Amino acid sequence: MIIKNRPVLIRWILILTSFAIVSGILWNTYIFFQEFKKDERAKMEIWAAAQSEINLNIDLNEDIGNLPLDIITKAQEYTNPMIKKTIKDEIEVLNIEESKIQDTLYINRKIRQFSRENNPIDITYFDTISKKQERVATLYYGNSEALNKLKYYPLALLLIIVLFAGVAYFFFSASKASEQNKLWAGMAKETAHQIGTPLSSLVGWTEILKTEAVDPDYIKEIEKDIDRLQTITERFSKIGSIPKLERLDIVKETKDSYDYLLSRTSKLVNFTFEAPETPIFSDINAQLYSWTIENMVKNAIDAMKGKGDLKLEIIAADAFVKVLITDNGKGIPKRNFKKVFQPGFTSKKRGWGLGLSLAKRIVENYHSGKIKVLKSELGKGTTMQISLKTVG
Repeated sequence: MIIKNRPVLIRWILILTSFAIVSGILWNTYIFFQEFKKDERAKMEIWAAAQSEINLNIDLNEDIGNLPLDIITKAQEYTNPMIKKTIKDEIEVLNIEESKIQDTLYINRKIRQFSRENNPIDITYFDTISKKQERVATLYYGNSEALNKLKYYPLALLLIIVLFAGVAYFFFSASKASEQNKLWAGMAKETAHQIGTPLSSLVGWTEILKTEAVDPDYIKEIEKDIDRLQTITERFSKIGSIPKLERLDIVKETKDSYDYLLSRTSKLVNFTFEAPETPIFSDINAQLYSWTIENMVKNAIDAMKGKGDLKLEIIAADAFVKVLITDNGKGIPKRNFKKVFQPGFTSKKRGWGLGLSLAKRIVENYHSGKIKVLKSELGKGTTMQISLKTVG
Protein backbone atom coordinates (compact mmCIF):
# COMPACT_ATOMS: atom_id res chain seq x y z
CA MET A 1 0.00 0.00 0.00
CA ILE A 2 1.33 3.47 -0.95
CA ILE A 3 0.86 6.18 1.65
CA LYS A 4 -0.17 9.26 -0.30
CA ASN A 5 -0.12 11.79 2.51
CA ARG A 6 2.70 10.71 4.79
CA PRO A 7 3.21 14.12 6.55
CA VAL A 8 -0.46 14.18 7.63
CA LEU A 9 -0.23 10.58 8.87
CA ILE A 10 2.94 11.33 10.85
CA ARG A 11 1.29 14.44 12.29
CA TRP A 12 -1.69 12.43 13.52
CA ILE A 13 0.58 9.71 14.95
CA LEU A 14 2.49 12.38 16.90
CA ILE A 15 -0.74 13.96 18.16
CA LEU A 16 -2.25 10.64 19.25
CA THR A 17 1.01 9.50 20.86
CA SER A 18 1.29 12.77 22.77
CA PHE A 19 -2.33 12.43 23.86
CA ALA A 20 -1.72 8.86 25.07
CA ILE A 21 1.41 9.87 27.01
CA VAL A 22 -0.30 12.84 28.65
CA SER A 23 -3.37 10.75 29.50
CA GLY A 24 -1.09 8.13 31.09
CA ILE A 25 0.71 10.77 33.17
CA LEU A 26 -2.57 12.30 34.35
CA TRP A 27 -4.03 8.90 35.25
CA ASN A 28 -0.92 7.83 37.19
CA THR A 29 -0.86 11.20 38.95
CA TYR A 30 -4.49 10.70 39.95
CA ILE A 31 -3.76 7.19 41.28
CA PHE A 32 -0.71 8.44 43.20
CA PHE A 33 -2.77 11.30 44.64
CA GLN A 34 -5.44 8.91 45.89
CA GLU A 35 -2.85 6.56 47.43
CA PHE A 36 -1.11 9.47 49.12
CA LYS A 37 -4.48 10.67 50.45
CA LYS A 38 -5.23 7.17 51.83
CA ASP A 39 -1.85 7.10 53.61
CA GLU A 40 -2.53 10.46 55.22
CA ARG A 41 -5.97 9.34 56.36
CA ALA A 42 -4.49 6.16 57.82
CA LYS A 43 -2.10 8.29 59.86
CA MET A 44 -4.96 10.49 61.09
CA GLU A 45 -7.03 7.43 62.03
CA ILE A 46 -4.10 5.98 63.99
CA TRP A 47 -3.68 9.34 65.76
CA ALA A 48 -7.43 9.41 66.57
CA ALA A 49 -7.24 5.80 67.83
CA ALA A 50 -4.32 6.78 70.09
CA GLN A 51 -6.42 9.62 71.49
CA SER A 52 -9.28 7.17 72.12
CA GLU A 53 -6.92 4.80 73.90
CA ILE A 54 -5.63 7.58 76.14
CA ASN A 55 -9.19 8.66 77.03
CA LEU A 56 -10.17 5.07 77.83
CA ASN A 57 -7.14 4.49 80.07
CA ILE A 58 -7.75 7.76 81.88
CA ASP A 59 -11.40 6.76 82.43
CA LEU A 60 -10.32 3.38 83.86
CA ASN A 61 -7.52 4.94 85.92
CA GLU A 62 -5.03 2.71 84.13
CA ASP A 63 -1.53 3.37 82.89
CA ILE A 64 -1.67 5.11 79.49
CA GLY A 65 1.27 3.19 78.10
CA ASN A 66 4.08 4.24 75.79
CA LEU A 67 2.52 3.36 72.42
CA PRO A 68 -0.35 5.90 72.42
CA LEU A 69 2.01 8.59 73.72
CA ASP A 70 4.57 7.72 71.05
CA ILE A 71 1.89 8.05 68.37
CA ILE A 72 0.71 11.41 69.72
CA THR A 73 4.32 12.63 69.85
CA LYS A 74 4.96 11.34 66.33
CA ALA A 75 2.15 13.59 65.10
CA GLN A 76 4.49 16.54 65.64
CA GLU A 77 6.25 15.40 62.46
CA TYR A 78 3.04 15.49 60.40
CA THR A 79 2.62 18.42 58.03
CA ASN A 80 -1.17 18.13 57.92
CA PRO A 81 -2.94 21.02 59.68
CA MET A 82 -5.15 19.45 62.38
CA ILE A 83 -7.96 20.72 64.62
CA LYS A 84 -9.40 18.60 67.45
CA LYS A 85 -12.72 19.89 68.72
CA THR A 86 -14.18 18.28 71.86
CA ILE A 87 -17.87 17.91 72.62
CA LYS A 88 -17.34 20.79 75.07
CA ASP A 89 -16.10 22.95 72.15
CA GLU A 90 -12.54 22.92 73.41
CA ILE A 91 -10.04 23.42 70.57
CA GLU A 92 -6.63 21.82 70.13
CA VAL A 93 -4.63 22.56 66.97
CA LEU A 94 -1.48 21.38 65.24
CA ASN A 95 0.43 22.91 62.28
CA ILE A 96 -1.62 26.11 62.31
CA GLU A 97 -0.17 29.57 62.85
CA GLU A 98 -0.09 30.43 66.55
CA SER A 99 -1.38 33.93 65.84
CA LYS A 100 -4.56 32.40 64.37
CA ILE A 101 -5.30 29.93 67.18
CA GLN A 102 -7.35 32.40 69.20
CA ASP A 103 -9.25 33.61 66.11
CA THR A 104 -12.57 31.77 66.39
CA LEU A 105 -13.80 32.85 62.97
CA TYR A 106 -10.56 31.64 61.34
CA ILE A 107 -10.72 28.28 63.17
CA ASN A 108 -14.36 27.72 62.18
CA ARG A 109 -13.54 28.61 58.59
CA LYS A 110 -10.69 26.09 58.63
CA ILE A 111 -12.98 23.43 60.07
CA ARG A 112 -15.39 23.91 57.17
CA GLN A 113 -12.49 23.81 54.69
CA PHE A 114 -11.01 20.62 56.22
CA SER A 115 -14.47 19.02 56.19
CA ARG A 116 -14.63 19.58 52.42
CA GLU A 117 -11.13 18.20 51.88
CA ASN A 118 -11.44 15.14 54.13
CA ASN A 119 -14.18 13.44 56.12
CA PRO A 120 -13.82 14.30 59.84
CA ILE A 121 -12.79 11.47 62.18
CA ASP A 122 -14.67 10.92 65.45
CA ILE A 123 -12.54 10.28 68.53
CA THR A 124 -14.44 7.84 70.74
CA TYR A 125 -13.95 5.51 73.66
CA PHE A 126 -15.90 2.63 75.13
CA ASP A 127 -17.91 3.81 78.14
CA THR A 128 -17.88 0.95 80.68
CA ILE A 129 -21.00 2.32 82.37
CA SER A 130 -23.25 2.82 79.33
CA LYS A 131 -21.54 -0.09 77.55
CA LYS A 132 -21.27 1.81 74.24
CA GLN A 133 -18.91 3.94 72.24
CA GLU A 134 -19.07 7.60 73.22
CA ARG A 135 -17.73 10.47 71.07
CA VAL A 136 -15.48 12.81 72.98
CA ALA A 137 -14.07 14.87 70.12
CA THR A 138 -13.84 15.23 66.35
CA LEU A 139 -10.64 15.47 64.35
CA TYR A 140 -10.63 17.80 61.35
CA TYR A 141 -7.54 17.71 59.16
CA GLY A 142 -6.41 19.25 55.90
CA ASN A 143 -4.14 18.00 53.16
CA SER A 144 -0.41 18.15 53.68
CA GLU A 145 1.71 20.65 51.73
CA ALA A 146 3.03 17.85 49.51
CA LEU A 147 -0.49 16.65 48.72
CA ASN A 148 -1.67 20.18 47.92
CA LYS A 149 1.21 20.63 45.51
CA LEU A 150 0.44 17.28 43.92
CA LYS A 151 -3.22 18.28 43.60
CA TYR A 152 -2.30 21.22 41.35
CA TYR A 153 0.21 19.23 39.32
CA PRO A 154 -2.40 17.94 36.78
CA LEU A 155 -3.68 21.51 36.30
CA ALA A 156 -0.15 22.73 35.61
CA LEU A 157 0.37 19.82 33.24
CA LEU A 158 -2.90 20.58 31.44
CA LEU A 159 -1.84 24.22 31.09
CA ILE A 160 1.46 23.11 29.59
CA ILE A 161 -0.45 20.82 27.21
CA VAL A 162 -2.74 23.67 26.15
CA LEU A 163 0.26 25.93 25.53
CA PHE A 164 2.03 23.16 23.65
CA ALA A 165 -1.09 22.52 21.57
CA GLY A 166 -1.37 26.24 20.82
CA VAL A 167 2.26 26.44 19.73
CA ALA A 168 1.85 23.29 17.63
CA TYR A 169 -1.35 24.64 16.04
CA PHE A 170 0.27 27.95 15.11
CA PHE A 171 3.35 26.13 13.85
CA PHE A 172 1.32 23.83 11.60
CA SER A 173 -0.92 26.72 10.50
CA ALA A 174 2.10 28.84 9.62
CA SER A 175 3.68 25.87 7.86
CA LYS A 176 0.50 25.24 5.88
CA ALA A 177 0.13 28.93 5.03
CA SER A 178 3.75 29.01 3.91
CA GLU A 179 3.17 26.00 1.66
CA GLN A 180 0.05 27.64 0.20
CA ASN A 181 1.93 30.90 -0.37
CA LYS A 182 4.69 29.05 -2.21
CA LEU A 183 2.08 27.24 -4.30
CA TRP A 184 0.25 30.46 -5.21
CA ALA A 185 3.53 32.24 -5.92
CA GLY A 186 4.65 29.36 -8.13
CA MET A 187 1.34 29.35 -9.99
CA ALA A 188 1.50 33.13 -10.46
CA LYS A 189 5.03 32.98 -11.88
CA GLU A 190 4.11 30.06 -14.12
CA THR A 191 1.07 32.00 -15.36
CA ALA A 192 3.31 35.00 -16.14
CA HIS A 193 5.68 32.69 -18.01
CA GLN A 194 2.86 31.07 -19.99
CA ILE A 195 1.39 34.46 -20.94
CA GLY A 196 4.81 35.74 -21.96
CA THR A 197 5.24 33.29 -24.86
CA PRO A 198 2.09 34.14 -26.89
CA LEU A 199 2.53 37.80 -25.89
CA SER A 200 5.92 37.93 -27.61
CA SER A 201 4.31 36.40 -30.66
CA LEU A 202 1.53 39.02 -30.64
CA VAL A 203 4.11 41.81 -30.54
CA GLY A 204 5.75 40.29 -33.62
CA TRP A 205 2.45 39.97 -35.47
CA THR A 206 1.65 43.60 -34.63
CA GLU A 207 4.87 44.73 -36.28
CA ILE A 208 3.94 42.69 -39.38
CA LEU A 209 0.45 44.24 -39.47
CA LYS A 210 2.02 47.70 -39.49
CA THR A 211 3.59 46.86 -42.88
CA GLU A 212 0.22 45.82 -44.29
CA ALA A 213 -2.68 47.96 -45.39
CA VAL A 214 -4.40 47.78 -41.98
CA ASP A 215 -6.28 50.65 -40.35
CA PRO A 216 -3.78 52.22 -37.87
CA ASP A 217 -6.59 52.64 -35.31
CA TYR A 218 -7.00 48.86 -35.16
CA ILE A 219 -3.28 48.39 -34.58
CA LYS A 220 -3.35 51.07 -31.89
CA GLU A 221 -6.12 49.25 -30.00
CA ILE A 222 -4.25 45.95 -30.33
CA GLU A 223 -1.13 47.61 -28.89
CA LYS A 224 -3.16 48.89 -25.95
CA ASP A 225 -4.29 45.36 -25.17
CA ILE A 226 -0.75 44.06 -25.58
CA ASP A 227 0.49 46.72 -23.14
CA ARG A 228 -2.25 45.62 -20.76
CA LEU A 229 -1.19 41.98 -21.04
CA GLN A 230 2.41 43.00 -20.37
CA THR A 231 1.28 44.83 -17.25
CA ILE A 232 -0.64 41.75 -16.06
CA THR A 233 2.40 39.58 -16.75
CA GLU A 234 4.62 41.90 -14.69
CA ARG A 235 2.11 41.81 -11.83
CA PHE A 236 2.00 38.02 -11.71
CA SER A 237 5.77 37.77 -11.98
CA LYS A 238 6.15 39.91 -8.83
CA ILE A 239 4.00 37.64 -6.65
CA GLY A 240 6.16 35.77 -4.14
CA SER A 241 9.17 38.05 -4.56
CA ILE A 242 10.07 41.37 -2.97
CA PRO A 243 8.94 44.08 -5.40
CA LYS A 244 11.04 47.14 -6.18
CA LEU A 245 9.55 50.27 -4.61
CA GLU A 246 9.99 53.72 -6.13
CA ARG A 247 9.23 57.23 -4.95
CA LEU A 248 6.10 57.97 -6.97
CA ASP A 249 3.21 60.41 -6.87
CA ILE A 250 0.19 58.66 -5.38
CA VAL A 251 -2.15 61.20 -6.97
CA LYS A 252 -0.85 60.51 -10.47
CA GLU A 253 -0.70 56.73 -10.04
CA THR A 254 -4.24 56.61 -8.68
CA LYS A 255 -5.47 58.93 -11.44
CA ASP A 256 -3.91 56.67 -14.10
CA SER A 257 -5.75 53.66 -12.67
CA TYR A 258 -8.93 55.71 -12.43
CA ASP A 259 -8.68 56.80 -16.09
CA TYR A 260 -8.08 53.24 -17.23
CA LEU A 261 -11.07 51.93 -15.28
CA LEU A 262 -13.26 54.85 -16.38
CA SER A 263 -12.77 53.97 -20.04
CA ARG A 264 -13.59 50.31 -19.49
CA THR A 265 -16.48 50.51 -17.05
CA SER A 266 -20.18 50.64 -17.78
CA LYS A 267 -21.70 54.09 -18.16
CA LEU A 268 -24.15 53.06 -15.45
CA VAL A 269 -21.38 53.65 -12.91
CA ASN A 270 -21.00 57.32 -12.00
CA PHE A 271 -17.25 57.77 -11.33
CA THR A 272 -15.83 60.73 -9.39
CA PHE A 273 -12.26 61.48 -8.41
CA GLU A 274 -11.07 63.96 -5.76
CA ALA A 275 -7.43 64.62 -4.90
CA PRO A 276 -5.08 67.45 -3.94
CA GLU A 277 -3.58 69.40 -6.82
CA THR A 278 -0.08 69.00 -5.38
CA PRO A 279 1.80 65.67 -5.64
CA ILE A 280 1.93 63.31 -2.66
CA PHE A 281 4.91 60.98 -2.77
CA SER A 282 5.19 57.49 -1.36
CA ASP A 283 7.43 54.46 -1.91
CA ILE A 284 5.31 52.11 -4.02
CA ASN A 285 5.46 49.62 -6.85
CA ALA A 286 3.40 51.08 -9.69
CA GLN A 287 2.15 47.78 -11.14
CA LEU A 288 1.11 46.29 -7.80
CA TYR A 289 -0.45 49.54 -6.58
CA SER A 290 -2.58 49.89 -9.73
CA TRP A 291 -3.58 46.23 -9.35
CA THR A 292 -4.78 46.99 -5.81
CA ILE A 293 -6.85 49.99 -6.93
CA GLU A 294 -8.38 47.98 -9.79
CA ASN A 295 -9.28 45.08 -7.51
CA MET A 296 -10.93 47.35 -4.97
CA VAL A 297 -12.83 49.35 -7.61
CA LYS A 298 -14.06 46.17 -9.30
CA ASN A 299 -15.13 44.83 -5.90
CA ALA A 300 -17.07 48.07 -5.28
CA ILE A 301 -18.75 47.83 -8.70
CA ASP A 302 -19.76 44.24 -7.94
CA ALA A 303 -21.25 45.41 -4.63
CA MET A 304 -23.37 47.92 -6.59
CA LYS A 305 -24.34 45.21 -9.12
CA GLY A 306 -22.83 47.22 -11.97
CA LYS A 307 -24.55 50.55 -11.41
CA GLY A 308 -24.32 53.36 -8.87
CA ASP A 309 -22.01 56.05 -7.56
CA LEU A 310 -18.33 55.29 -7.01
CA LYS A 311 -15.86 57.81 -5.61
CA LEU A 312 -12.06 57.73 -5.35
CA GLU A 313 -10.65 60.25 -2.90
CA ILE A 314 -7.08 60.98 -1.81
CA ILE A 315 -6.45 62.72 1.52
CA ALA A 316 -3.09 63.83 2.91
CA ALA A 317 -2.93 63.19 6.66
CA ASP A 318 0.32 64.04 8.51
CA ALA A 319 2.88 61.36 7.59
CA PHE A 320 0.31 59.27 5.72
CA VAL A 321 -1.74 59.45 2.57
CA LYS A 322 -5.19 57.91 2.59
CA VAL A 323 -6.94 56.55 -0.49
CA LEU A 324 -10.69 56.11 -0.02
CA ILE A 325 -12.93 54.06 -2.32
CA THR A 326 -16.61 54.70 -1.61
CA ASP A 327 -19.60 52.97 -3.22
CA ASN A 328 -23.36 53.00 -2.59
CA GLY A 329 -23.73 49.23 -2.87
CA LYS A 330 -25.23 46.63 -0.56
CA GLY A 331 -22.80 47.24 2.31
CA ILE A 332 -20.88 44.86 4.57
CA PRO A 333 -22.08 43.54 7.96
CA LYS A 334 -19.78 44.71 10.77
CA ARG A 335 -18.96 41.11 11.70
CA ASN A 336 -17.40 40.68 8.24
CA PHE A 337 -15.16 43.78 8.27
CA LYS A 338 -12.05 41.63 8.72
CA LYS A 339 -13.32 38.49 7.02
CA VAL A 340 -13.62 40.23 3.63
CA PHE A 341 -9.81 40.24 3.43
CA GLN A 342 -9.50 36.50 4.04
CA PRO A 343 -8.66 34.32 1.00
CA GLY A 344 -11.76 32.60 -0.35
CA PHE A 345 -14.28 34.86 1.41
CA THR A 346 -16.88 36.14 -1.04
CA SER A 347 -20.54 37.10 -0.98
CA LYS A 348 -20.92 36.53 -4.73
CA LYS A 349 -22.27 33.37 -6.29
CA ARG A 350 -19.32 33.38 -8.66
CA GLY A 351 -15.86 34.39 -7.60
CA TRP A 352 -12.74 33.13 -5.91
CA GLY A 353 -12.71 35.68 -3.08
CA LEU A 354 -9.10 36.68 -3.81
CA GLY A 355 -9.39 40.35 -4.84
CA LEU A 356 -9.40 41.98 -1.39
CA SER A 357 -7.09 39.31 -0.02
CA LEU A 358 -4.56 40.14 -2.72
CA ALA A 359 -5.03 43.88 -2.08
CA LYS A 360 -4.30 43.36 1.63
CA ARG A 361 -1.16 41.36 0.85
CA ILE A 362 0.12 44.02 -1.56
CA VAL A 363 -0.62 46.97 0.75
CA GLU A 364 0.47 45.49 4.08
CA ASN A 365 3.18 42.96 3.16
CA TYR A 366 4.84 44.76 0.27
CA HIS A 367 4.18 48.43 1.07
CA SER A 368 4.00 48.36 4.92
CA GLY A 369 0.66 50.15 4.75
CA LYS A 370 -2.80 49.45 6.12
CA ILE A 371 -6.07 48.53 4.45
CA LYS A 372 -9.44 48.29 6.15
CA VAL A 373 -13.18 48.78 5.90
CA LEU A 374 -13.45 52.37 7.16
CA LYS A 375 -17.23 52.31 7.38
CA SER A 376 -20.17 50.44 5.91
CA GLU A 377 -23.92 50.42 6.26
CA LEU A 378 -26.17 47.71 4.90
CA GLY A 379 -28.13 48.92 1.90
CA LYS A 380 -26.28 52.26 1.76
CA GLY A 381 -22.68 51.53 0.84
CA THR A 382 -19.09 51.02 1.95
CA THR A 383 -15.91 53.03 2.26
CA MET A 384 -12.59 51.18 2.01
CA GLN A 385 -9.38 52.89 3.10
CA ILE A 386 -5.73 52.39 2.10
CA SER A 387 -3.11 54.15 4.23
CA LEU A 388 0.48 54.52 3.02
CA LYS A 389 3.45 56.36 4.46
CA THR A 390 4.49 59.49 2.62
CA VAL A 391 8.06 60.44 1.76
CA GLY A 392 9.55 63.85 1.17
